Amino acid sequence: MDLSEALRGTGSARRFTEQPVSDAMVTSILDDARFAPSGGNRQPWRVAVVKEPSIRRHIADLMTSVWQEYLGESADPSRTPFAFGKSFGAAPVAEPNWLLDEIETLPVVLSIAADLNKIALMDGDVGRTPITGGASIYPFCWSILLAARARDLGGVLTTYLSRAEQQAAPVLGLPHGHAIVATIFLGHPIHLNTKLKRAAVSDFATIDRFDGAPLR
Repeated sequence: MDLSEALRGTGSARRFTEQPVSDAMVTSILDDARFAPSGGNRQPWRVAVVKEPSIRRHIADLMTSVWQEYLGESADPSRTPFAFGKSFGAAPVAEPNWLLDEIETLPVVLSIAADLNKIALMDGDVGRTPITGGASIYPFCWSILLAARARDLGGVLTTYLSRAEQQAAPVLGLPHGHAIVATIFLGHPIHLNTKLKRAAVSDFATIDRFDGAPLR
């Protein structure tokens, strides 16, 4: 697949057919994704390929609680939904989530963890929520999705389980010093949106300063 086509046409897929995805295919995807960049080339990722239905159901129940809490925050006009995790108290909203409701039958469920001992947190003490650590793990996650797309599969990256990490850690055998950073679902998509709408370059790129002239 042409690189530009892959970058422009890898939308999130949240519904899959019943067609299975072999272990060999998952291994092949991860074999490509492992070349993702990371700080110091430390490759701080660990991947649990979750197959056991009872484990899948356990983490899905945890994620469902987070999903419903997030919907509650979003539905409350007095709250800022994108500040989720900083504002609390809204009543949860129960709505179906196909990925979580049908998790036992999904082709591939990957839990991605990061070894925090291998990540340099450059903004750990600048007086706001740290974010730079993601630079050493999320390129790997995105590479998984691109590698799946190159094989005519689809997928989506979710972060619900990170909020319930303490409860999920025992059932997933999360090693000490590691953080759950994503749950990735893969499969043969029922529909894959390849005509994506995004802001134009001039809407987000400026010259010299963030308040500079738009780059055109």
